[in-house]
Amino acid sequence: MATLKELSRVPEVLAPGHRMCAGCGAPIVVRQVLRGAKAPVVVANATGCLEVSTTIYPYTSWNSPFIHVAFENASASLSGVEAAYQSFKRQGKITDEIKFVAFGGDGGTYDIGLQSLSGAMERGHDMVYVCYDNGAYMNTGIQRSSATPMGADTTTTPVGSEMPGKPHKRKNLTKIMMAHEIPYVAQVSPSHWNDLYQKAEKAFAVKGPAFINALAPCPRGWRHDAADTIQMTKLAVDTCFWPLFEVVDGKVRVTYKPRNKKPVVEFLKAQGRFRHLFRPGNEGIIEQIQAEVDREWEELLALERLGQEQAAE
Repeated sequence: MATLKELSRVPEVLAPGHRMCAGCGAPIVVRQVLRGAKAPVVVANATGCLEVSTTIYPYTSWNSPFIHVAFENASASLSGVEAAYQSFKRQGKITDEIKFVAFGGDGGTYDIGLQSLSGAMERGHDMVYVCYDNGAYMNTGIQRSSATPMGADTTTTPVGSEMPGKPHKRKNLTKIMMAHEIPYVAQVSPSHWNDLYQKAEKAFAVKGPAFINALAPCPRGWRHDAADTIQMTKLAVDTCFWPLFEVVDGKVRVTYKPRNKKPVVEFLKAQGRFRHLFRPGNEGIIEQIQAEVDREWEELLALERLGQEQAAE
């Protein structure tokens, strides 16, 4: 387990001076993840907030080789680079140990880039994919994505007389990645920095594909104060809206279990995008959200118990 003092000595791959919004969760996640690489990295970045705000020509915040690609093909592009690297190693043209990591928002991962991501994972490329999940297409105007929670007010699921926010529940992308049976899958939150760092270390260390899903609040889209970003992620974890766990070779391990699981209403009421849910008549939506959180949490605990029982046999 690393200390903050030790981590502070690790050279920054994402340098300060970028133009991400104050309180944005994405650069926090990126800096924490990259500390776990412990080797030179090649970064691919799907189009999105992170890309446009860190590479404004003629400047860049990246102290590494950096590949900007379209929304839909970050995984495909990086898998091609990784395959070329493996070829050069076999030929003796490269001897250095190099890691490969792709970053994408939920729009470029859950939706537009899902096919590319699935292909790279299925082919077994030695790379890490990190999704910074801010729950909507924040870069293009806060439109809903399949990661947007039920009931959220977005510009394409506006609250009004016809619609009380997004009517559909969010996609469980981490579960989809688990179904690929890759060596390592994890869900993380910047509020639990050491948990995040340790999982990043493991992701970079495994041979083969690894996937990390990281909660990354957007103060503008979530409508909370920029100073409250880490508090938002802590509430998400303590309500089990965003549980912390890892899957190593198919075995689930929950890495944080709240001593007193808070009701999801505490996470919802802290954000302006859910303000309308607290008007009379919308109680049923909150109940639906709570029921879904409870169901997924119990399912996760059951998967962990199953793995423990199999290991004991």
